[in-house]
Amino acid sequence: MSVAFRRESDEEHKEPKFELPLPPGPNLVTARGLALIEAKAAALEAAVSAERDDEAREALKRELRYWNTRRTTAQVAPAPEQGVAGIGSRVRIRLNGKERAIDLVGHDEADPAADRLSFQAPLAQALIGAEEGERVDFGGRAQAIEIVGIETIPD
Repeated sequence: MSVAFRRESDEEHKEPKFELPLPPGPNLVTARGLALIEAKAAALEAAVSAERDDEAREALKRELRYWNTRRTTAQVAPAPEQGVAGIGSRVRIRLNGKERAIDLVGHDEADPAADRLSFQAPLAQALIGAEEGERVDFGGRAQAIEIVGIETIPD
């Protein structure tokens, strides 16, 4: 019989499962971000123990490996100087005549829809190191953002 018609198993035809990609650079987090990572890893450990389906358990283990790596490599960012934007700061800005507050956080804690930006995001990069009253360049425009206020993110 031709090899083309022989079926060894379904396993050899499945797509390979790669590890979840890790963001480049250091894993800087806020204290809240570290707590979120630890809670996610604990929840996944419990889910792996409870899962009976092999395929679903493997998917959970894959996700757990990601979160364990994030927990192991997490470094709580030092508190920024008073009045200087950094990881753990809430920065009130005025951009295009509109005022908004941006929280500068670690990658796993980021939620752009809730104005929680990873310190690696372009807008966050423009804000880090800025001081209240300063104007910073953004999007190819000089002095596009006015820093209205800076405070520590409340826990």
